Amino acid sequence: MPLAKEIKAEISAKFGRSAKDTGSAEVQVAILTSSINQLTEHLKIHKKDHHSRRGLLLQVGQRRRLLSYLQKSDLERYRKLIADLGLRR
Repeated sequence: MPLAKEIKAEISAKFGRSAKDTGSAEVQVAILTSSINQLTEHLKIHKKDHHSRRGLLLQVGQRRRLLSYLQKSDLERYRKLIADLGLRR
């Protein structure tokens, strides 16, 4: 259940520094958040899908590491991203 190219392009246009920016921490966190939300909805229906649950946990850990990096390197960008995505952290 990967994200569609259109959704990734829309996210990178919104959070990236340019339309083609997919490598910055903000874009990566936003794409991971979208994927995490999608997997969470999937797991509400398919409660015994443990392979997808493991993938979800790996994505949550990756997002957490990226947010920690962003918080250490640029606090203002971190605060803005948290507010835009509506994350509690």
